Amino acid sequence: MIVLVVVLLLCPCLGLAGWAVWRVVDAGNDVRTPSTSAPVVPPVLPSGAPSSAAPTRDTGFATGDCLVNEGTEDAAELRKVPCGPNTYRVLLRIPATTDSARCDALPPPISATYVHDNDVDLFDYVLCLRKQ
Repeated sequence: MIVLVVVLLLCPCLGLAGWAVWRVVDAGNDVRTPSTSAPVVPPVLPSGAPSSAAPTRDTGFATGDCLVNEGTEDAAELRKVPCGPNTYRVLLRIPATTDSARCDALPPPISATYVHDNDVDLFDYVLCLRKQ
């Protein structure tokens, strides 16, 4: 009888914990429909930033952030910078996908896309970018 009570109490708690983890991972993302497809090569972004920029390295890019690429087309190294000329603004971050074609559904002007392809599909994302 005690085992049955423990199991009945444990199942809802595990379900609630799983739901909370999903909400934390998904927090701040605009689109929640996952999709799977082949990875796309990221574009070469301009490396110039305003002289007053105080750049920070961050992998948590969000809608509204401005970026420059300090890497190459094959190995992009995005860096968050203050918005200005020769930067790219993130118009939309699409989580759990590598399908950059989803940016085509946005109204123009989308200048470029960036695809982050992680070994764990849940951590994949696409950035829809507009040149400043």
